[in-house]
Amino acid sequence: MNIIADSSATRTEWALVDGNEIVEHAFTKGLNPFFQTRREISHIVRLELPEAFFRRRWNHVYFYGAGCATQEKCKIMESSLVAQFKTTVTVESDLLGAARGLLVREPGLACIIGTGSNSCLYDGTEIVKNIAPLGFVLGDEGSGAYMGKNLIADMLKGIAPENLTHAFFEKFAVTPNMLMNDVYSNPMPSRTLSHYSTFLAEHLDNAYVYNLVYSAFMSFFARNIAAYDYKSMPLSFVGSTSVLFEDVLRKAAADFGVGIKRIIRYSMPGLVEYHATE
Repeated sequence: MNIIADSSATRTEWALVDGNEIVEHAFTKGLNPFFQTRREISHIVRLELPEAFFRRRWNHVYFYGAGCATQEKCKIMESSLVAQFKTTVTVESDLLGAARGLLVREPGLACIIGTGSNSCLYDGTEIVKNIAPLGFVLGDEGSGAYMGKNLIADMLKGIAPENLTHAFFEKFAVTPNMLMNDVYSNPMPSRTLSHYSTFLAEHLDNAYVYNLVYSAFMSFFARNIAAYDYKSMPLSFVGSTSVLFEDVLRKAAADFGVGIKRIIRYSMPGLVEYHATE
């Protein structure tokens, strides 16, 4: 029996798997070695996972996570998980997890659009090309953090419609100063910005909102997907933001000349299938 974990900046999905059957299923906070220490990661794993995950020594832990893109960061995550589970641990990027979850062993273009965004060309086993996502400050086009950043900036600069700004502050019970503090004093600001972007889904009938979301997706295609041979194969998407704004994403894709194969919220079912066939 193995443990498979799929972690975004916001949350981690855990599955205790026997072959292709999920025996136990749980969620914890997101784990990211760029923002959390080894001790903080271990603390979350031990305190938030059900005791069933520690009942005995399992065969293998496969962890796919945001921030696990370099050997140094993967080592932090690996050390934390080995300390908790006392077994062999393999740490891979959340992007490889997305590709395997979306396509299993079929080659194609796989994309994440959730709190952050990313994309890759997948050969059925590994990633063979990736355009650097660069994070929410320099990149992450189309993501919840990207949309949230643009929305908040427009509201604070007086660019967003006044009635929309009023509705936002009323819904979240915040002030401009509180918003600034929430973003700049937060150890994980992308998560905060993405949270605020959900407000946009409630107001897609507003022309300003629709254009903000549509433009975010068009930026994702222009600054990321254009670098691949995207006309030769369809794209697949995973992530909360891609699902939340699926209709707008499909419209932007069609306008850009991109085919979409599937849009799903979670990678776990595909990851279970992938590791069951090893």
